[in-house]
Formats: sequence, structure tokens, C-alpha cells
Amino acid sequence: MTTCDLHAPPGMAPDRSSSIAPRICAGIATRGRPAEVATIVACLRAQTLRPASIIVACTSPDDIGALQEAHDLRIVFVKPGLTRQRNRILDLMPAQTDYIAFFDDDFVPHPDWLREAASAFAADPALACVTGHVVADGILGPGLTVDDATRALAEVQPERHGWVRDGYSPYGCNMAFRASAVATLRFDERLVLYGWLEDRDFGARVAQARGRLVKLGTALGVHLGVKRGRVPGRRLGYSQVMNPVYMMRKGTMSRGEACLQILRNVTANVSKSVAPETYIDRRGRLVGNLIAFGDVLRGRHTPERAESL
Repeated sequence: MTTCDLHAPPGMAPDRSSSIAPRICAGIATRGRPAEVATIVACLRAQTLRPASIIVACTSPDDIGALQEAHDLRIVFVKPGLTRQRNRILDLMPAQTDYIAFFDDDFVPHPDWLREAASAFAADPALACVTGHVVADGILGPGLTVDDATRALAEVQPERHGWVRDGYSPYGCNMAFRASAVATLRFDERLVLYGWLEDRDFGARVAQARGRLVKLGTALGVHLGVKRGRVPGRRLGYSQVMNPVYMMRKGTMSRGEACLQILRNVTANVSKSVAPETYIDRRGRLVGNLIAFGDVLRGRHTPERAESL
């Protein structure tokens, strides 16, 4: 099995097996990764259920390399910030879209990802959000290559992943929403830069509107976890503490969830700062953690401050 056809022809109308096939919009927010965004666009064009439209929200022409607009692809330029870029995608979502899917630029979906998600939505009118099953995640290590992703997806047996987990918060690298459920919602732009937990915040607001959230075992993919283009350690460390506190205060994360999230990240930064991984700025993250704790103790709840550190 090949993960995606890197030579999939641009500008063609999406494949439709019937006149009532769902219209899917796929959105990608990217910055500083032209090779990766070209790969995910090719993977989307190789889906067994091709999206009706693909929107790439980038920050400069350097982000997209040789990628060009086509019949199925729109490229927009936005001020940097994951939540801001995703909101622009939502603003531009074509009318009559049934489902909108968001992918990270370094995500490699199984060719059936969109078909599996669409089938789940069609089977349950109350379903508002689907997040897929990541079979390998490079964010947990030094990162993976497209070849690694191809091998991982070739080895997986989709028929063994027919499970569904209810109430599962979406994972931003691969998540889809019923368009009608998010038509008036937007990502919180106070969660700046990388966003850190912006997917969980958005999913909580979908759930508060009585939408069902699930993790779908058959919507498979690999997150490469590319390190290039990521937020500097101090800024991310600040968000690791401040964002959960901010979300707790606004009601999209419980006190227990926020404390556990903060404890897990701060503990990792403290324990690994002595001999940090070469691909993670643990000491920078720890400094950011401490700055955020200082702000919280002063009664400041300012997730946007990460942008100025």
C-alpha cells in the first residue's frame, strides 16, 4: 500500500461515487513546512473520498513552496497563529459543506480517513466531532518520516480497529466536525502561537452545545511530529501552564483536568531538564512554566502573553 499518491493531479473535481456523496472541506494551517504541506495535500487528493475543497492557511509564500491554487485548492495568507489560521479556514468554508476536517501539515492520513469519518457522521445525526486514531506519533520522539508513516499504515489492519470511544476530546492533527455544529463557533484566538490545547477547548464548546464527540478507530493516520517550525521552548512552556488555567476559568476544562495537565508537563520538564532530549528545549519550557506560575499567582490570566516572550 502506498500512503498517498504524490502525483495526484491537481485541479480535478473530487471523486464522487454518487450524486449524494458528502461535501468535505479539508483545512490545513501551516508555517515553515513547504515539503510537509505538499505531502498532506497530495494525501488528501488520494483519499478514496476526496474532499470537495482544500484550504491551506499559511503565513507567507515560503510556507508553501511550489504549491499552487487549483480547482480544489485555495491558499490564503494569515497572520501567524494556529487558532487564527484555523478560524480563517472556517470563515472560508464553502457553502453546502457537510463536514470540515482539520489536519496538521505533518499528518499522513490513511487513504480511507475521510470516508470512514463521513460514514460515522452519516450513521449518527447527533455526532458532531470525529477524531482519528493515530497509529504512530512522532511528537513523542525525534519525529518520523513519510517512509515511516507508509510502513506503519501498511502494517495496520483496519478491520481490527472497529471501535468507537465516546466523549473523546479531538486531537488537532486529525479531527473532523459536522459543518452545521461549528458554523457559529471559532477557535479561541487568545490561545496564541501553537495554540496548546486549542483543540480541546474547541471540542469542549462543541460538547457544551450537546454535540457528540468520538474517537474513531478506523480513521487511521500517522503524525510525523516534525520539529521544524515549532514554538520556542519558553513560549510553549508558558502556554503549558497558562492555557489550562485560562480554560478552567472559562469552563472548557475542569479543575482536576487542568491540574493534571499542568502537573504532567511541568514534571516532565523538571525531570528531563538535567539531560534534555536534543529535539526538545526542556529548560526553555521550564522557564516558561515558571513565568506562567508567577502570572497566575499575581491574578493574571493572559494566554496571549506567550506571543511576547
